[in-house]
Amino acid sequence: MNGTVLIIGMGLIGGSLALCIKKEHPDAKIIGHDVNDKEVRLGRSLGIIDEMALSLQHAAEQADLIILSTPVFQTETIIEQFGTFSLKENVLITDTGSTKEPIMKKSVLLSRKGIQFIGGHPMAGSHKSGVAAAKEILFENAFYMLTPGSGANENNVSELQEWLKGTHAKFLIVEPGEHDELTGMISHFPHIIAASLVHRAKVSSASHPYLRRLAAGGFRDITRIASSNPTMWKDITMQNRSVLLSLLEEWKLEMEEVASIVETNDPQRIYDYFNDAKSFRDDLPILEKGAIPSFYDLFVDVPDYPGVISEVTGYLAQEKISLTNIRIMETREDIYGVLVISFQTSEDRERALRCLKKQTNYELFLG
Repeated sequence: MNGTVLIIGMGLIGGSLALCIKKEHPDAKIIGHDVNDKEVRLGRSLGIIDEMALSLQHAAEQADLIILSTPVFQTETIIEQFGTFSLKENVLITDTGSTKEPIMKKSVLLSRKGIQFIGGHPMAGSHKSGVAAAKEILFENAFYMLTPGSGANENNVSELQEWLKGTHAKFLIVEPGEHDELTGMISHFPHIIAASLVHRAKVSSASHPYLRRLAAGGFRDITRIASSNPTMWKDITMQNRSVLLSLLEEWKLEMEEVASIVETNDPQRIYDYFNDAKSFRDDLPILEKGAIPSFYDLFVDVPDYPGVISEVTGYLAQEKISLTNIRIMETREDIYGVLVISFQTSEDRERALRCLKKQTNYELFLG
């Protein structure tokens, strides 16, 4: 497709969408805008965008497609600004926010002017942020939820999907309210629970000095999403407030049920509670990308001697296998430690597994 694309918000998502559009539609001109000039300049120097927007209004008024990849409250503010601009008659506007109902209500300002707005939420992410972390494979096989506004029709949706074809994502069209309930349960609510677990650990650490060291393994892994950007999650929590309050009420009832199970000390009830959870979780898709970015971990039992980490990473570097994180779970004198290597994709992890099996005799297992 030809045309001018304006991407507002030069972060991981905005930058990755720019790469996908550029690859699939090489004749399109991509303009980037961000309140952080450094990110825009970096995006230009990396070739992720073709031009930097000197003026938001000027860039918006020449765009055929506008993608708002900004925090949700900022997205609402920009939509209000658009109401005062002289946008192209057939311009298509979308966003990438994690909540949809408030944004879609705000987009009515545009629909009344005949401007097509289609809410969007690519359910993919990374452990890195900023335009430098942008990847054109970020959205592959991820669900990309669309919530068309009242002024958008099927042709508009098809046009947006064509622009975003290079993401290789799986598009789902849902109502804004349904979107917020779904993401509330599988993304927003788990972030609150993870943060609450960390808060409880923090309180306990005052009287148990060894807690921090013991929490470095499994506890740290299951609460990793508590390390997410607090400003972003403040905004999401405020935007999806009603859904989260409902889920928290249900959670209270769930915890009362758990307390009852523990109090009665009935072995069968305790077993059934854990077994039911295990059965449901075991049936969840393994290869699908969900709302929370996956960790693709490879555990390597390594001896504690100087240079062992550089040895392992050296083998991976020879095969040009990228990794996203590396850490040691435990090392003590005379015993093996556990090296945990995280990868962006399951394919990278499988390649690493084959590589290290060939190059070493260390025990390897998947996380």
